[in-house]
Amino acid sequence: MELALYLAAAVVGGLLASAIRLPPLVGYLAAGFALGALDSPAPAGLEQIAEIGVVLLLFTIGLKFDARTLLRREIWLTASVHMALSTAVGLGFLGLLVVIGVPLVAGESFGALALVGFALSFSSTVFVVKVLEDRSDATSLYGRIAVGLLVLQDVAAVAFMAAAGGHVPSPWALLLVLVIPAAWPLHRIWDRIGHGELQALFGVTVAVALGWGVFEAFGVNGELRALVMGALLAKHPSSSELYRSLMTFKDLMLVAFFLEIGLHGRPGLEEARLAVALLAVLPFQVAFYAVLLWVMRLRRRTAFLAGLVLANFSEFGIIVAVVGASAGLLDARWVVVISLAVAISFAVSALLNRRGVELATRMVPLLPHHSTQQLHPDDRLVDVGRADALVIRLGRIGAATYSQLRDRYGLSVLGVEHDAVRVAELGADRFEVLRADATDVEFWDRVERAGQIKVAVLAMPFHNANLIALNRLQAAGFTGTVAAVARYDDDVAELRRHGADAVFHLYGSAGTALADHAAELLLGTADRGPSHGPEAESPGA
Repeated sequence: MELALYLAAAVVGGLLASAIRLPPLVGYLAAGFALGALDSPAPAGLEQIAEIGVVLLLFTIGLKFDARTLLRREIWLTASVHMALSTAVGLGFLGLLVVIGVPLVAGESFGALALVGFALSFSSTVFVVKVLEDRSDATSLYGRIAVGLLVLQDVAAVAFMAAAGGHVPSPWALLLVLVIPAAWPLHRIWDRIGHGELQALFGVTVAVALGWGVFEAFGVNGELRALVMGALLAKHPSSSELYRSLMTFKDLMLVAFFLEIGLHGRPGLEEARLAVALLAVLPFQVAFYAVLLWVMRLRRRTAFLAGLVLANFSEFGIIVAVVGASAGLLDARWVVVISLAVAISFAVSALLNRRGVELATRMVPLLPHHSTQQLHPDDRLVDVGRADALVIRLGRIGAATYSQLRDRYGLSVLGVEHDAVRVAELGADRFEVLRADATDVEFWDRVERAGQIKVAVLAMPFHNANLIALNRLQAAGFTGTVAAVARYDDDVAELRRHGADAVFHLYGSAGTALADHAAELLLGTADRGPSHGPEAESPGA
């Protein structure tokens, strides 16, 4: 009965959030707090399902993550300085509340207030990655920077929990370095698995049994290590396929995570007011991220995009509060306050990031301009040269489109791709590819100045990304032909309403192409008469 109630509440919450154009996860959070306020008993296994959802999320991040990113100065230095600055601002704000006389704050020691400031310095890995996935930006430059910063924040949280006595690793934990050579046999097993449900089961087993269970048994945070296991398997040729096969399953598991956040206690009026007041810290955190990344010679737009997507509190803040309360460092009511502040920050951040690209563009004038020579090598603007056609995102569909335009129609084609690994692979196959972000208005300004582009093909796998790129094209004054792909009928209609010249339904177009090819084979066979030799094969087979 409890399970049915929670499922119904999640569906209703998600529908209500979608109706007012908010992400469904905001509705799941609201449903969790409503159930918590009603003292509804949680169904058995909800916490375990939520943990598996987070484990799979971090595992899928690892499948797309390059661990070398953590060694870059813009990652480790920004994360360290930002954590110190955010903790100091949080402590200062709480000190102001002490002066005002807020009861819950006034009775706490300096150390307790510093711990609360530390708990509020993290951003949510779960929330941020969901936003990046919805935008198809997980492998963009700002997306990779955001994920790198989150990983280092999670490491700091784990270190605190160990120091506070919450989770002391076993001395045998040093043996866990053996997972690195274990990648080789895992790759060989994966080679024999093939496709379908067995591959998905293999991924879940590696993430949960090895990335979570084994590490937890040695007293090491298993959720973070799931990311490590994903990174060890990231080089396998089928890693992208495994990533896609786990997406829906992982998203369903994460519903339990968002519901569970609302079950950390029933907030009273005093706790609710304090939770809302703590949101005043978020603008400072966004400013710190943006300024620090700008100092690292990233473009202003990139810095603000990263800052906006990280504008939220973290579920790790709740864990830090729980450990602090268990160790007697905090009043137990702070767990409720921080849980509510985390949930409200998700809603606020969801509203901000609905128009995150537009907001980042508007905020650009707030920081001085870097010259092209001063910019970080990975963030310099690109010129499309004298190409006739642009293909945006070179996955399977985009790469096939590129080859057809180049080989059959003789056009000069340029691909645009923001995944560095994919760019390297395509370069080795003699594709001409630019590593760039197609949702960046400054990139489309370069397309306009080039003046040679006749056709742009939007082949990104996520509808919102294609829609943003289409709007960027129009804002830049592009007058050529725009073609796009879409998965669903309503997405096709929306792209057409926004001015796309041609929109191809992925499934419908595939069926049409298959019918055309079958008809060509039939007619060709009828013309030639029966044949059983090599000539009977399809010319394009």
